[in-house]
Amino acid sequence: MEYSLFIVVIPFLLFLFLGLLGTKLKSIVAGIIGTIGMGICAVLAYTVAYQYFFGIGKTNGEWVKQIPLNFEWLRFTENLHIDLGVLLDPISVMMLVVITTVSLMVHIYSLGYMKGETGFQRYYAFLSLFSFSMLGLVVATNIFQMYIFWELVGVSSYSLIGFYYTKPSAVAASKKAFIVTRFADLGFLIGILILSFYTKTFDFGLLTADHASLVTTSFAGGTFMGLSIATWALALIFMGGAGKSAMFPLHIWLPDAMEGPTPVSALIHAATMVVAGVYLVARLFPVYIFAAPDVLEMIAFVGAFTALFAAVIAITQTDIKRVLAFSTISQIAYMMVALGVSGYGDHEGLGYMASMFHLFTHAFFKALLFLGAGSVIHAVHSNEMSAMGGLHKYMKITSITFFIACLAIAGIPPFSGFFSKDEILAAAFHHQPVIFWTLWVVAGLTAFYMFRLYFSIFWNTPKSPKGDLVHSASLQGVGGEHHKPHESPAPMTIPLIILAVFSIFTGLIPFADFISSDNIPFHTHIDWTVAIMSIAVAVIGITIAFMLYFKDSKQPARIAQAMGGFYQAALHKFYMDEIWMWVTQTVIFRYICEPIKWFDRHIIDGSMNGLAWITQKSSAGIKGLQSGKVQFYAWVFIFGSIVIAALVLFL
Repeated sequence: MEYSLFIVVIPFLLFLFLGLLGTKLKSIVAGIIGTIGMGICAVLAYTVAYQYFFGIGKTNGEWVKQIPLNFEWLRFTENLHIDLGVLLDPISVMMLVVITTVSLMVHIYSLGYMKGETGFQRYYAFLSLFSFSMLGLVVATNIFQMYIFWELVGVSSYSLIGFYYTKPSAVAASKKAFIVTRFADLGFLIGILILSFYTKTFDFGLLTADHASLVTTSFAGGTFMGLSIATWALALIFMGGAGKSAMFPLHIWLPDAMEGPTPVSALIHAATMVVAGVYLVARLFPVYIFAAPDVLEMIAFVGAFTALFAAVIAITQTDIKRVLAFSTISQIAYMMVALGVSGYGDHEGLGYMASMFHLFTHAFFKALLFLGAGSVIHAVHSNEMSAMGGLHKYMKITSITFFIACLAIAGIPPFSGFFSKDEILAAAFHHQPVIFWTLWVVAGLTAFYMFRLYFSIFWNTPKSPKGDLVHSASLQGVGGEHHKPHESPAPMTIPLIILAVFSIFTGLIPFADFISSDNIPFHTHIDWTVAIMSIAVAVIGITIAFMLYFKDSKQPARIAQAMGGFYQAALHKFYMDEIWMWVTQTVIFRYICEPIKWFDRHIIDGSMNGLAWITQKSSAGIKGLQSGKVQFYAWVFIFGSIVIAALVLFL
């Protein structure tokens, strides 16, 4: 399966070609070239998936790793070296399908959405760079290769979030995303170094083999501040995953990242980049479960809190992309929880399978939601729900596909989200009641805020951007002009339809037959006790949203006013941005950076300046000895000879 390398190489070649020569092409030509290239990658990815899952992937009833390519890049010691290669196993093959499918849909969609934008060729070059980075990350054969591509993902996302570089808010958002994730990645790097120092390897195969016996043996007995060294290493590695997957309190970059083009939000912040943290924990799952199960439990509780925290904030947001951003945070947290409550092997690994299953289904319906939101923004030229309403009669394709995605994320059968989220709830139900009830509440909140969004956009009374009711058959644009909304062009609606089909049917895949914690297939069934509870709370959430938002009503405003300070806190994202600004500016800058600055300026610089002053004065004092005057040299020679002769005679 050596041809799988081309899935990674083609986007890199596209990046070089479009980045260097794209401006010499017409915009549409550059877009078509990028789209065709990604289409080839998608075909290759599906071929790899078919060949792996229905051909060479299984041996003696167990899924086995395939490494079609691997070569040594840097060697540090006899055992410790960094390799570059391609690792194919159930989760990496699944991710190849997810990334190439969503990326292809975004490439096609962008032909319509980004038409006429300045920097169109640059946009497609950055899309290719991101795809290359993410694909290289998921097929990495070792943790350091993953880290290299992990950082490339950060660079490419920085470029795409800040695509509108003349817009100050976009520049600020890109810097915020870059700084927060780099801070998290510092922990990731330290964790990698600790892990490799003790195990003498970066290789995933060696780290996870035989119930991670290498790791448990290498770290045996080592402690620091009351915790095992393995716990510290894996907690720091999770820190990198928490930053990339926007777990609390490192979630603050994701909502602001919506300043980038909407298709970018679908690609990076819904389906691929933000699940990198989940993929990291899944890749090292045997290490977590056998070497540091306490870290896995921490991941479960962090994920449960993040899911609830983000869902509460999503209820109050009025920018449709920010609603979806906080929804993404909440859903990614669901996946983290599933890993945290999972065991190993057979049905004990239900959570692991459910996490990967939800990652798979969520990629399609969340990408559909973001692209649907882009279609709406394209029609009304605003992100605010107050500028929308009554769009169903004008945008039927967008409305229907958006409705399908809302049903999927709400967990209504037979849509895909029901099957994957139900498995997560079942795993939590049998592991930790507190986490289960938290996720159950989040399921109801998810159904509520998603249908609040849907009804406000497509059914509620049309409004102007200022929130005034518009009873005519037109919507008032941002500039004050009236225009009639219309459906998006075919390049934008075709991806919506394709993703809607995925959102309906992907839940029917017998996922446990393909992906499990120990790579041994097992069979699952619907736990109807959990399923009925999850369906009931979702229906309650949808019903409340229908009553409040299907038609214009004063009731939401009254409820918000009655909730008082709590509503305002949720509206302002519980002031996490302000808290982080206080931490950085007051604590870090004033009490950490200022003393370091003083020490650097007065001690380090002072020492160097003092040495320079002493050297200068000494040089000035003795420079006469090198004056070049022969008479002076002769005088010194004679005087020195007399002094030496006198000393010899005296002694």
